[in-house]
Amino acid sequence: MQVNKLHKARNRRRYAVRKKVYGTPEAPRLSVHRSNRHIYTQIIDDVAGVTLAAASTRSKSVREKISGCGNKAAAEAVGTAVARHAAQVGIKRVRFDRGRYKFHGRVKVLAEAARKAGLVF
Repeated sequence: MQVNKLHKARNRRRYAVRKKVYGTPEAPRLSVHRSNRHIYTQIIDDVAGVTLAAASTRSKSVREKISGCGNKAAAEAVGTAVARHAAQVGIKRVRFDRGRYKFHGRVKVLAEAARKAGLVF
């Protein structure tokens, strides 16, 4: 019973954010998912339903640069990598979708690294 309440609360938080954030071709959505071990990002055009760029701590280019996967340094590397991939595709402006996570810790570091690498949101 308790687990069901947790899942409902998580989904409520996630949908509250998604109600406000929608990716268009001009400004696609930068979606973040974090687990205890890894962090994942995607740049998504919701109109076409297509992922335009992605990066995570599991991708080979990022894994070579980091020592651990579930820390702030790894999140910074993923933010830089996704901004680089976005620049290659021609994306400069995005809308940040933090999902059900607070803008704090690894999520915040990822966003700041993406901004520093050239993404505008």
